[in-house]
Amino acid sequence: MEDIHQFLAHAVELEREAARRYEELAESMQAESNSEVEKFFRRMAKFSRKHLALAMERGGFRQLPVLSAEDYVWPDGVSPEQFDWIGVDAMIDVNNALDLALDGERRGHAFYADIASTTSDPEVRSMAEEFASEEAEHVAELEKWIAHYAVQTEKPRSDPKQKHPATE
Repeated sequence: MEDIHQFLAHAVELEREAARRYEELAESMQAESNSEVEKFFRRMAKFSRKHLALAMERGGFRQLPVLSAEDYVWPDGVSPEQFDWIGVDAMIDVNNALDLALDGERRGHAFYADIASTTSDPEVRSMAEEFASEEAEHVAELEKWIAHYAVQTEKPRSDPKQKHPATE
């Protein structure tokens, strides 16, 4: 990808999809009565909306750019944040929800990292590296939550040695 506006249009769509996905996951966790993970997903949706606003601001967009489906250059033909979304419903459990979120963040990171490593445009490279770094932070955060819930299934929730990933 060699054009900053094309890159930013992709980033806008990717982050819009991510925010929508996290809101849907939060609703699912609310239905599961898991307020802890619901709040986490709402926080992740907020981060995605911040990234969306940043991409729009940097691109000078006053509204979302309109690209046809053929204008997007996505790996596997769909936005990385949209992949494997078919399996989500209101009854998804916390482990599957976290795994799904992690998969989306990994795909988002790979998308930005690939652009950073292949573009010859220095502005696109710089911004893609920045976005890839932010996605890598999201991957790390989700991995902490997944580890927390994996341990939680082995130990009772009341175990005083058990620490929540946000408190470490």
